[in-house]
Amino acid sequence: MKRNSSGKRIPPNASPIVLSEEYQVFTLPNGIRIAHKQVPHTQIAHCGIMLDIGSRDELPHQQGLAHFWEHMAFKGTEKRRSYHIINRLENVGGELNAYTTKEKICFHASVLDAHFEKALELLADITFHSVFPEKQLERERNVILEEMSMYVDSPEDAIQDDFDQLVFPNHALGNNILGTSETVNGFGRQELIDFIEQNLDTEQIVVASVSRLPFAKVVRVAEKYLSHIPHRRTSRIRLAPQSYTPKVEQRERAITQAQCAMGHPSYALLDEQRLPFFMLVNLLGGPGMNSRFNLSLREKYGFVYSIEANYTPYLDTGFLGFFFGTEARQLSKSIALIKKELKKVREVPLSTSQLHQTKVQLMGQLAMSEESNMNFMLMMAKSLLDTGKVDSLPEIFQEIEQVTSSQLQGIAQEMFHEDDFSYLTFLPE
Repeated sequence: MKRNSSGKRIPPNASPIVLSEEYQVFTLPNGIRIAHKQVPHTQIAHCGIMLDIGSRDELPHQQGLAHFWEHMAFKGTEKRRSYHIINRLENVGGELNAYTTKEKICFHASVLDAHFEKALELLADITFHSVFPEKQLERERNVILEEMSMYVDSPEDAIQDDFDQLVFPNHALGNNILGTSETVNGFGRQELIDFIEQNLDTEQIVVASVSRLPFAKVVRVAEKYLSHIPHRRTSRIRLAPQSYTPKVEQRERAITQAQCAMGHPSYALLDEQRLPFFMLVNLLGGPGMNSRFNLSLREKYGFVYSIEANYTPYLDTGFLGFFFGTEARQLSKSIALIKKELKKVREVPLSTSQLHQTKVQLMGQLAMSEESNMNFMLMMAKSLLDTGKVDSLPEIFQEIEQVTSSQLQGIAQEMFHEDDFSYLTFLPE
């Protein structure tokens, strides 16, 4: 058996792409990729199957169908009922979960590594062999309708969904991942089968794994449960959003606090400005309590409990959004403070010390995020689907170090122009 550059054994004919000395990828004949990172000092195995299918791939009458599939995958397969799916990993102290985004569906599990094969077999079963029982479909329809009501009753969540529609009107990226009550009520078993048939592409599926298990074993297990899946390609074409026009809308709600969203389209996933822009957004409204928005709106003036800046890159566009809640009488003042901070980064370049602090903070946040093996497993799968590779932390750090103050200022002048922002506010009735 051959060995890679680290001396680790790899399966015969695997021809793995050694992305670094830590990550390895093996491609099955059907196009499904197996990605693994071996972590010696853990007893937990995290694994997931991520598909490059999301809500943006839905036709108008299919809104919410990707999310509906995520739910229904747990409701019965060719050899299991929902009860057996739920208990398969729970009985050994493991966890089974899933999520849907605009561009991805992921089924994932975490177990003691002794049960890794059990977990991956179950993930393969629910991903590729679900039968969508009619009785379970009706029950789960009601569950999703309740989920939709829950989000509507949470204004800080509802405004983010509604704001997507404002920024990406008449495009699937603007649609709610949950769909609408009308579309969800119209879904049947055939709709799920047709959606999968239209979108499943085995060359756009990644099975990701992080554990202390050797790469050879992970590949053997994956081959056992995934090699029989037929090779499939899709003719699906993702259409980019068309021209953007800023909009301002106010809506009255039965709430006690005003909610505000402001933002616009931004850089796409493969744009060379993506990382420096992420740095800039992190400086303004990242998770740190020392973000400029937080220091101004919360610490100095006490206008908000929290304020969030969100940059989400997609295949062919991106999304920039700022979100906060405040007393209605403080809404205009809060927006003015945000504009003041945006003007500052447009007009005043970061000093050498400020730039250094911004870089160090981001590198620390990324390093801590990678400390979570489950988060890394999910990131690895997404990165392979989106870019075909996984950048190591040293590579990312090197890219961060190369960012200059003038580069950040140029990005700020391009992306933080006040006239480009759309605004959505929820006001108390």
